[in-house]
Amino acid sequence: MAVLAKETAQLEAIIGVKAVTEDVISATQMHRLTITLNRRDPIPKIGDPVPWGWHSIFFPRMMPTNKLSKDGMAAEFEDSPDSPLPRRMYAGNDLKFYEPLRIGDAAKKEIFVKSVTPKEGRTGQMIFVTYGVNITGPRGLVMEDNQNIVFREEPPAGAKNTAPPGEPAKMDAPWKRTMTVDEIMLFRFSAVTWNPHRIHYDRDYVTKTEGYPDLIVHGPFTAVLLLELVREHMGDKAIEMSGFSMRAKAPLYANRPMTLLGEPGADGKSCKLWAADDKGVLAMEINATFR
Repeated sequence: MAVLAKETAQLEAIIGVKAVTEDVISATQMHRLTITLNRRDPIPKIGDPVPWGWHSIFFPRMMPTNKLSKDGMAAEFEDSPDSPLPRRMYAGNDLKFYEPLRIGDAAKKEIFVKSVTPKEGRTGQMIFVTYGVNITGPRGLVMEDNQNIVFREEPPAGAKNTAPPGEPAKMDAPWKRTMTVDEIMLFRFSAVTWNPHRIHYDRDYVTKTEGYPDLIVHGPFTAVLLLELVREHMGDKAIEMSGFSMRAKAPLYANRPMTLLGEPGADGKSCKLWAADDKGVLAMEINATFR
């Protein structure tokens, strides 16, 4: 792990240091995601709640273009070290929800490094970083999030970025939907979340530099699509969600059908959601709870 000692130390040096971003929760931004999802909802009004899991469309990281790295990304917040390794992978979230954001709110987001863990895996050296995210609004604390990102080494020239075999997903569930995300949906989600990561829109980059077979569906986009099952099947109760734990298990690729599945808990206060790729491999799972 000596190779990663410097990179790890740079991140450890800012553990707990908070960066603050402010935003006004706008109807336009929310409606952009609505139409990206092909929903027919009317433009939201002042005071309407923002669905849980949609917070990533607000508080964009406004880094100048000349500060972006080769993969299109930059440090998670200004004055923090650059990405410790050249590739990144979204691993998951643990979120607690309190009071929803509402259209018209002036809100604040704090982000900070919580932990830094170097590891060596099947594909080389990695650094696991957990970022803490707190969002507050005019009525108090909105949500707390532990966001997990994995930074990885560059693959050897010409090497394929092969994912592990993965585990088979359960393919029968009371909630089930199959859909295909194309380049346009990926571009729109990148735009509405102000996400410049090239793995989601630059096919030459993702296949020739990072070695993946095609454009990759954003982890937060997959989570939003899964949470749509809750809105469809639980209606107004969806806003009573008190939190969820999400884990990314395997990549999902553009232009390949994915299956979104879910089932309510017997207690009436929880549900399980998961996504499978076109080969039936488990790609993401979410465990959600309700008040």
